[in-house]
Amino acid sequence: MLRSLPLSLLKISLTCLLLGKTVPLLAQQTITIDNADVILSADVYSAKGNTLYIWLPPEGGFQAIHGKTAQKLSTLGTEVWLVDLFEARFLPPVASSLEQIPATDVSSLLAVAMQTGKQVLLISSGRGTSPLLRGAHQWQQSRPAHSGFSGVILLSPQFYTETPEPGQVAQLLPVVSHTNLPIFIIQPLLSPWYWKLEHTVPALQQSGSDVFVRVLPEVRDRFHYRPDATSIEQQRGDDLASLLHQAGNLLSRLPAKSRPVMPFTAPSPVLAEGKKERVLKIYQGDPKPPALALTDLSGNPHNLQDYRNKVVLVNFWASWCPPCVHEMPSMQRLADKLGTEPFTILAVNMAEPEATIQQFLEMKVKINFPVLLDQDGAALKRWGVFAFPTSFVIDKQGKIRYALFGSVEWDSEEMLATFTTLLREP
Repeated sequence: MLRSLPLSLLKISLTCLLLGKTVPLLAQQTITIDNADVILSADVYSAKGNTLYIWLPPEGGFQAIHGKTAQKLSTLGTEVWLVDLFEARFLPPVASSLEQIPATDVSSLLAVAMQTGKQVLLISSGRGTSPLLRGAHQWQQSRPAHSGFSGVILLSPQFYTETPEPGQVAQLLPVVSHTNLPIFIIQPLLSPWYWKLEHTVPALQQSGSDVFVRVLPEVRDRFHYRPDATSIEQQRGDDLASLLHQAGNLLSRLPAKSRPVMPFTAPSPVLAEGKKERVLKIYQGDPKPPALALTDLSGNPHNLQDYRNKVVLVNFWASWCPPCVHEMPSMQRLADKLGTEPFTILAVNMAEPEATIQQFLEMKVKINFPVLLDQDGAALKRWGVFAFPTSFVIDKQGKIRYALFGSVEWDSEEMLATFTTLLREP
């Protein structure tokens, strides 16, 4: 059994960094978990305030921006511990490794942090959500009334075990239905996960969590460290410390209350290593397509039902999605190669302003197939789209035959053979 760790197990060595009067000391802190033979190393950005953030890595590990943001937080009076859970377990910084991190690592960090007397919050993003919630739940089970744990801050969290294949039912992480915490979600608007908030937030609330959401317009997931960040994303990245500080202030000021949690023994989901192969697969869901009746950029109506006796490629995309941009030229080449065949492409744009789409089509890609406007995301929801791009191939009888998420070269010989076969069917 894991025991609460005394302060004597903290091995702290201070290294003075002469970086200016407003920059606090940086300490290297080693926390030893005596029952698991694991050493957790935290880069500590100390501060005199009464709040402590334990920042856990996302898939891909920490980037330079995380340290810069932690330093900014320390100048605002918030102490930050950056804890590399991958390094502690000698794991590669990939999504599948996060499910190999035991909950004891995070719960032990919390046990030590509570002894500082500060209000403690956990932070992570993306798939780092899973070990964070599992560890918080384990610590909370034996301390439901502890007032020193203020909650968690999650940046564009992924609450699902994985991105499902089109037509398959998405599964929430098992810990979601057992979580009872104050949670502040920072969610970029230009993200497929924004469209899932209507499911994930109620799932958290049902298990007792108080959930607050801040939507960030005009930015994508990982906006604070994207190599292709726009000027707006760069500015948001510069302002991230202030945003995290505000979120922590809100959670720390919530009235304290007992937060009992349900026992949780479900095993962690096993995530496949690496990226899934992007190939067109036989559709495994209901072959009858959901309704799709939208107007194009010229105001002309398009109804999928009117395309009977044609093979139709329905593609859900957004201009801010690099894979979508990458595959669009090949879609046009596919349409050109099929020429006068009974074939069409319906490119459904995800709730972007018409002016944005027009500018994208004028400056980035040249296509002549219809672009449909899903202005409120209703079509995206009906079709169960989880990732951009996601594509469905409809046969002449109006049934979904193939689907995939992710980008591909649509004019490859293999793809051309698949569409030619469908076109030859009665």
